[in-house]
Amino acid sequence: MSSPQRAVVLLSGGLDSATTLAIARSRGFACYALSVEYGQRHAAELDAARSVASALGVEGHRLMRVDLAGIGGSALTDQSLVVPQAERSAAPIQNGIPITYVPARNTILLSLALAWSEVLSACDIFIGVNAVDYSGYPDCRPEYLRAFEALAKQGTKAGTEGGELRLQAPLVSLSKAQIIATGAGLGVDFRQTVSCYQADARGRACGRCDSCRIRAAGFGAAGIPDPTRYA
Repeated sequence: MSSPQRAVVLLSGGLDSATTLAIARSRGFACYALSVEYGQRHAAELDAARSVASALGVEGHRLMRVDLAGIGGSALTDQSLVVPQAERSAAPIQNGIPITYVPARNTILLSLALAWSEVLSACDIFIGVNAVDYSGYPDCRPEYLRAFEALAKQGTKAGTEGGELRLQAPLVSLSKAQIIATGAGLGVDFRQTVSCYQADARGRACGRCDSCRIRAAGFGAAGIPDPTRYA
């Protein structure tokens, strides 16, 4: 019997990346999860990533560190900037690129995943970005993903030697409700996940940031009880 193909899966610890990991496993990949500590204020998501990786049975889980807080420019990495909040029932902000956008974050995370994939001889990289129910980040769009895949094929040993290299974003065209329903069907324990932009040290959510409100609306639309722990 041949060994399963390897894939690197970016795993933040949120519900999107957990569902993406479950999808990759359901497709028969031997999954290697990569989490990145980049100076995010919601560092509790890294503990969530460890729990999710363990529960879903990855082949390996690596934590890497990049100092994006040293660059700043985002409310997720700069403590002097305020994460926008509203009442829990309010609609998420959708106009323009919000202050929670982290400059070049997905480009940096994907580059790390790409480097590890070359070492592992993995042809597939999975990322849980979404272009439907999301906060308006430019590096979550299909055109960005196509551009990065093209760059990766041109700028790697594997790509230039004719090897296969695929960037997979299975959630990109799904609503948050569809993502939640898919994850639930694949056995994801959403109690383990952390999505809040300013979760406390115990992983409890604020319930008022964009990410919390998108998540809560998704559970409501999916008709699945919201297991989120709120502060």
